[in-house]
Amino acid sequence: MTEPLRIAVLDGDGIGPEVVPAALSVAERALERQGTGLQTVRLPFGATAIDSHGAPVPGSTLEALADFDLWLVGPHDSASYPADLRHPAPGAVMRKQFDLFANLRPARAVTGVRATTPGIDVLIVRENSEGLYADRNMAVGSGEFMPTPDVALSVGLITRAATERIAIEAFEAARRRRGHVTVVHKANVLRMTTGLFRDVCLQVGERYPDVRVDTEHVDAMAALLVRRAGDFDVIVTENLFGDILSDLAAELSGSLGLAPSLNSSADRAMAQAVHGAAPDIAGRDVANPVATISSIAMLVRWHGEQSASTSALRAADAIDAAVAHVLADGLATADLGGSASTTEFTAAVTAAL
Repeated sequence: MTEPLRIAVLDGDGIGPEVVPAALSVAERALERQGTGLQTVRLPFGATAIDSHGAPVPGSTLEALADFDLWLVGPHDSASYPADLRHPAPGAVMRKQFDLFANLRPARAVTGVRATTPGIDVLIVRENSEGLYADRNMAVGSGEFMPTPDVALSVGLITRAATERIAIEAFEAARRRRGHVTVVHKANVLRMTTGLFRDVCLQVGERYPDVRVDTEHVDAMAALLVRRAGDFDVIVTENLFGDILSDLAAELSGSLGLAPSLNSSADRAMAQAVHGAAPDIAGRDVANPVATISSIAMLVRWHGEQSASTSALRAADAIDAAVAHVLADGLATADLGGSASTTEFTAAVTAAL
């Protein structure tokens, strides 16, 4: 056995306590098959942490997270929190505290799931630390203001340094994929901010002569994903645009329930599926665990790439292959038109490994 992977686990709200353990059981089996163990530590997070610690992300949780390179985080249902604890959202607290600047969101059509756009296989690389989101634009306070009750203002932040590092992530990812990066912006209107984003990405692209690069306005990109998604490989964009386009791409691939996500810095990564907490189906054993299982596969692969661990890379590939195999066999949860429970689907993926 090689050194086990240590993962901090935050189950989250709603369906989190169902899909997070499902993903862990799959990852544990995949790693075991490669001669690697899995060690986990659960930390207070979300509604249960409010009850026990008075905050959705307690200070003790943030301190403990600093001791881990890898985290698996369930969804949060901040809309149900007490009003004074809803902002900033738990995910934003952790991203800002640990500078998780890169958000990687793949969307790919898979056999067995009806896709609106069958040819889609894209990776959206979303800048995660600034952009048009007001909770990430100020050292202190929010980037939104109300000078009067009838006037609201918002500040967008784009910096050369943050844009350069996310562009490098995108071009490196393209080298591992199909060698094509599309820079998405709105420089015809937001000339200085998204114009700077576009220009810096293109400058970084000059260092990658083996990668084809082009640009698109964000509104045109939305239309093109619907019309001819198969023409695109890696899409790099600012925070808000990336959030919107990744949800669109997930639905085009078949369902938001399939959409994995990884947030990372230079030295740590957090897996958290794109979907929400779905409190209306929580505790019924009907939630789709695919997005969280695929997210932990991304987490294991990130570790493998960072540490040059062949066993971790093989385990990540095996998880993805097992999920694809089960879906292709026609087993699916209700949101995908099937009748399998969360437990049944997870058991099938584990068996496929």
